[in-house]
Amino acid sequence: MTSVPLYEAKAELFRLLGHPVRIRVLELLQERPMPVRDLLAAIEVEPTGLSQHLAVLRRSGMVTAQRDGSTVVYSLAGGDVADLLRAARKLLTQMLTGQHELLSELLRAETNPR
Repeated sequence: MTSVPLYEAKAELFRLLGHPVRIRVLELLQERPMPVRDLLAAIEVEPTGLSQHLAVLRRSGMVTAQRDGSTVVYSLAGGDVADLLRAARKLLTQMLTGQHELLSELLRAETNPR
């Protein structure tokens, strides 16, 4: 078995996270473990689509599933996933703050041309 370079493994991780439904599932599971019916109620997606996304997240090891009778309850596999989501939020906040500052500067320049 050949080993994959770390940068390729990271790229695969980001591809895995590259769908809004998967991100939303992970965000919801940060709050608490949830049965599929609650995830469906919170996310506007067809049941088959949600099932496919949950399967990808489960195979990757980001979420775990526990059966409780006929109900399947999903939860985050560990705190590292929540840490990653918090880091993404922080990075986005920094990026958007920079864009807001640039927009403000452009608008000021537009009203006060030199």
